[in-house]
Parts: sequence; C-alpha cells; structure tokens
Amino acid sequence: METAGPNPVDPANKKSQASAVFNNDWQPRKMHNSLILLSIVLIPTAGAFLLPVLGKVSETARNRLSLAMVALSFLLSLGILPAVFKNETVAIFRSLPLGFDFSLVADKLAVFMALVSSFISAVIILYSFDYISHYEFRNEYFFMVVLFLGAMMGLTFSGNLILMYVFWEITSITSWRLIGFFRGKQDILRADKAFLVTVFGALFMLLGFIRLYQETGSFDLLTIKQAVLVHPLSHLTVALILIGIFSKSATLPLHTWLPDAGVAPSPVTALLHAAVLVKIGVYVFARIFVATAPLDLAWQNIVPIIAGTSALVSAGAALIETDLKRIIAYSTISQIGFIFLGFSVGSGIGVAGSLLYILMHGLSKAGLFLCAGVVEQNTKTKDIRQLGGLSRTMPVTAISFLFCAFSVMGLPPFGGFFGKYMVISGALQTGHLKIAAVFLFGALLTILYLFRTFNLVFLGESKFPSAKEGSPTMVFCVALFAFLSLAGGIFINYPSHLAQATAQQAMGAR
Repeated sequence: METAGPNPVDPANKKSQASAVFNNDWQPRKMHNSLILLSIVLIPTAGAFLLPVLGKVSETARNRLSLAMVALSFLLSLGILPAVFKNETVAIFRSLPLGFDFSLVADKLAVFMALVSSFISAVIILYSFDYISHYEFRNEYFFMVVLFLGAMMGLTFSGNLILMYVFWEITSITSWRLIGFFRGKQDILRADKAFLVTVFGALFMLLGFIRLYQETGSFDLLTIKQAVLVHPLSHLTVALILIGIFSKSATLPLHTWLPDAGVAPSPVTALLHAAVLVKIGVYVFARIFVATAPLDLAWQNIVPIIAGTSALVSAGAALIETDLKRIIAYSTISQIGFIFLGFSVGSGIGVAGSLLYILMHGLSKAGLFLCAGVVEQNTKTKDIRQLGGLSRTMPVTAISFLFCAFSVMGLPPFGGFFGKYMVISGALQTGHLKIAAVFLFGALLTILYLFRTFNLVFLGESKFPSAKEGSPTMVFCVALFAFLSLAGGIFINYPSHLAQATAQQAMGAR
C-alpha cells in the first residue's frame, strides 16, 4: 500500500486505496458480526425517535423501551467482544463522495469504550424512572438521553474522522437540551455556555481534521495510520485537534462549563460527567493520538503539563466549593487529568491505567452524582453547609457515597486505586518525575475534598431528621455503583486484563 506524502494526493486514488484496505483486510469474516456492529449504533440512535411517540401512549412502555435499547447496545457490544479478542475484523464500510465514508470499525478500544458507556448509561436510565417521574418534559428527556448514547456508540466505532465529527456534534446538541432541561433562565444560560464552548472547540478540531486530510490525503483512520509512519502530523494539526478534545473533556482553560452544568437533573450530570460526555474527549484522544498517530516527544511533555495544571486547579476549586454537585464536577475535571496523563506519556502501563480508570472513574463518579440526586430531592438543597447527619436517615446512600468516594480517591482495595497506580507508574517509567509528583499531590487533594464533603453532608448533627432514602430503584442504582467500585478492585484481574489487552492492541504499531 502506497503511503501518503506530506502533500495532498489525488482523492480518487486515495479512495481506491482505502476501499482496497477494507475489501482485503477490514471486511467482517462473519456477516452477523457486522450486523451486530450496525445494530449497536442504530438501535439507540434511530430507536430514540420512537420514545416521544410511545410516551404519548404509555410512559411505562417508553421507560422500558429506553432501558431496553441501551441495555441491548451493551449486550451486543459484549457479543462481539470474543471476535474482537480473536483479532477478527468486524467492520462496515460504504464509500461516499469526497472521503466522507460511512465506516464503522470494532476493535478492542472501541468495544471497551462502548461497554463502559452503555452499561453505566443503562443504570442511569433505570435510576431516572423514579427521579424524573414528577418533572415535565419527560418524553424529551428519554429521547435525548437515548439519542445521546446512540451518538456515543456511533462516535466510538467511527473509522472516519468526518463521521466521528458528525456524532460528536450530535452529543453537543443533546447535552445542550439536557443541561437546560428545567428551562429556567439560569438553566438555559448555562446550557448555552456548554454548547458554545464545546461546539466552538469542535470547529477547531474540524479544522485540524481538514489539515490532517491535507497532510495525509484521507479522513480514514487506517489510511492515516499508515501515512503518519512516514510523515508525522504537524504541530498545528495536533494543536487544533487538542483544542476540540480539551473543550469536550472540560480541561483547563476550557473547563468552566462543566461545573455550571450541575443545574441539570442529577442523572444527566451523572451521564455527562461520568459515563459519556467528558469521556468522549479522552476516547478521541486515545483513538487519534494513541492508536493512530502517536504524539511526538514535545507533545508527550506538553499534554501532561496541561493535564497536571487542570487537575490541581480543579481540585483546589473543589476544596473550597460549597455546592455538592459542583464539587463532584470539579472532581471530574481533576480526574480527567489522570486519564490524559496515562494516554499521553507513551507508556503501555500508562495507557492501560487510563483505560482502567475510565471504567473505574465512570462507575464511582456516576454513583456520586446519583447519591447527590437522592440528597437533593429529599432535602431541596445542594449547599453542603446546610446539610449534615444524613447518614442517620439515608444509611445506604451514605455508605454508597463513601465507597464511590474511596474509589475516586484511589484508596485500596477499590478499583480507582489500581487505575491511578498504573497511570502514575507509566509517568515514572517514562521519566516524568515532576509531573508524577504533581498528580500525587492532586490525589492527596482528592482525599481532602471528598472527605470534607462526606463529613459535612452525612456526619455531624442531623439537620434534616425527616429526610429519607430515595425510591427502591434509585437506592438500588447507587448501591450497585458502590458495590462495583469495590468489586472492581477486589476482582481487578478481569478489568485489568481487558484494559491491558486493549492498550496492547492500540499501541501495537509502535
């Protein structure tokens, strides 16, 4: 296969090269696997449009169908995992004009992200049944949540940068509506802020994709991967793409929209902060700069500095914040820094640690937000100075919050400990001693602000003696995330093996 030079090549010739690659190497060995891959994306993406119609007839049926579609995406992703681990090619490719090909590819990295996102989203939707039941706009809520997850599935399996960008923007639109769900003036302003930051960031990323096309002659990730072996990406191209990634993953200085998004319903903040939205950025970073076009030495030093600064500043903000959901949001910004660190330093153990922490942070951070939702609905406040003693009346929520917090803190034997340990080990292994020290200090700040939060909310004098636990379904969901945060650490061999195998494949070309 002829590799691309630094200048654009004939698009028609490049199209034939990409088609040849798919025809020879990327066609699925079994047709049912390609149909499964297509179903993972289409079921939630197309099925979401049925939910508002069904909701006019039966809210119960709408709720169950929304859960079924997301759960089916999870099960189907699980179904193609054996084929992916056998290194079978599972892909769909349809040639379209101008390089905007419809290309879905399932590899270990894509399936890993799909499993994490769809499972956590399914639990969040189950929690939403009772949480959202007494609010208006319920049909729109379930439509947007399921479409959001469908767009995430499409982005995860995209083998073409333009297709990836299309799904990226769908997540921006759906998250904009979900953040402004309550329709108040402040809600709308903060939703608009999130939309503008992420969309303008995405435009910079699109410019980076266009420059990448000029440098490699293709939007196809496989073709790009071959081209950059000869001609690495320019610094300007990398910088433009990183602006889009950092805006979506709320990394300093493009982070301020995420704490403001706490005006959304708690299951929405759990979805945005833990399972899907902010993880889109780190996934695209891994897809482009780990699995396709590895960063050069200069960027391997720059990105950890940005990530470390973001982690420290946001951890400091969480330490002085008094709004429960904003504290958890700042914590998300801080923990995303750990994930960027592992992906950027160029170490196998660091990449595996970041993947493992995507899973563990997703489980525990979703649990923290759902616990916050139980507290907020039963006390009508998010101000931790007005709370206290809730462990007496909400013991399951209190224990669940503590277990999830332990995992985010990185305390053994909880799952988050192993992810953070591997990430920092990767930094040390590649000689980033000062950056590793910065993140260790950030981990200490995490312990401080989460213990402070737990103490003010759940311990001390009981200020809400009449408060009670959420519904059985809501309590089950928070307890499930707490259990998995602990079980993920006790049985660490299983998720660790998955993360290491995924990292090995992603870095296989190096």
